[in-house]
Amino acid sequence: AVTSTNNIEYLTIASTGNGTNFGDLTVARGYFGTLSSTTRSVFMGGWPNNGVFDTVDYVTIASTGNATDFGDLTGNRSFCSGVADGTRGVCSGGLSNAGPTTYVNVMDYCTIASTGNFTDFGDATQYSRRWRGAAGTTRGLFMGADAGSGSFDTNRIDSITIQSTGNATDYGD
Repeated sequence: AVTSTNNIEYLTIASTGNGTNFGDLTVARGYFGTLSSTTRSVFMGGWPNNGVFDTVDYVTIASTGNATDFGDLTGNRSFCSGVADGTRGVCSGGLSNAGPTTYVNVMDYCTIASTGNFTDFGDATQYSRRWRGAAGTTRGLFMGADAGSGSFDTNRIDSITIQSTGNATDYGD
């Protein structure tokens, strides 16, 4: 069963301890993707108890408080993953609203510092969900996706240049 929540918590990395309340998302959901810059965190899509969302929220990291509407993804999805270079963020993959096994290869992007709807970036190399993202200042990598068996069943690594648009390429395994 999907556990939906609207609670946002934060940790102080320099010390041990439990999470502390930061604020609330605009709508309760689970299985959403995230990305961030040094000033803003973005929460993308998700799966509430009654369908899949295209909702995107953001918070300003330096101040606690509730999330604010950022805009929308290009379509409804959950289990998506994000990477960012500090300026631009890219969301990849996920499940669409069409059904529990409808994987997508969609990639969308946004400019993190300005709100608005995400724009089509290109396509991932495969239809999948639960990518794990990593990024540097130029390149974004999506790896270890679930392509249909319910576990991390692919060893493919997709590569993108974050500041350009286009389809992902196979980086390796």
